[in-house]
Amino acid sequence: MAYETLIVEREDGFAVITLNRPPANAISAQLVVDLEAAIGELAGDPAVLAVIITGAGDRIFCGGADLTSAFRGGAGDDLEGFLRRGNALLRRIETFPKPVIAAIQGHATGGGCEIAMACHLRVMKETARIGQTESNLGIIPGYGGTQRLPRLIGRAKALEYLILGTQIAAPDALALGLVNRLAKEGETLAEAKSLARAIARRAPVATRLIIQCVDRGLNGPIDDGLEAEIGAFLEVLKTEDAVEGIQAFFTKRPPEFKGR
Repeated sequence: MAYETLIVEREDGFAVITLNRPPANAISAQLVVDLEAAIGELAGDPAVLAVIITGAGDRIFCGGADLTSAFRGGAGDDLEGFLRRGNALLRRIETFPKPVIAAIQGHATGGGCEIAMACHLRVMKETARIGQTESNLGIIPGYGGTQRLPRLIGRAKALEYLILGTQIAAPDALALGLVNRLAKEGETLAEAKSLARAIARRAPVATRLIIQCVDRGLNGPIDDGLEAEIGAFLEVLKTEDAVEGIQAFFTKRPPEFKGR
């Protein structure tokens, strides 16, 4: 399927979604529509076991909302709808049953940071910067930045960065736990693909249930999370992949998971 603001490519076991609105790959109403459709398309493809989201070019992953689209014309006629639809999209990415990796090959600010934080894993170019910079414009994040940043790095540092509109350097983002890995110039997407290939070799049902349990545990009481884990453990134990994994362990060979 062709998209106006995205490029979607499939490789062995995973897919790459490229935000394609140069120069800043900014978020418009159409990009939200396209990304919704792409996520839906890949959710139903059994050959896709992981998804990478990246940006076109090597300078900017996503520079945030297209202010013209968001506030003047475009989504401006229904700004609340633009916010709610975008939030629903990022929540869908956050709860997607297949791991979503942000390949942050350039700066990720404002809504770009919010997209990256909604992904399960983040690989960032070592010279890039990331942050919720909306307060520099006298506004606040609208796609979940005030909620996800504290969950990822803690309340105190998140408040500092949100209030000051700080752009966080990649080494600091790694130290804070905001990103998982750093990559050298020109190697961000390759590093993300390496991670996606490793994920594609894992048992898909177990991966899906891990994502589900972690999300439920982080967004509710620990007792609810523990109950979810028990149910998921009993569910995954009935799969063919669990039988294969245990047999492979005892016979000292690599497992061959089938997603069943």
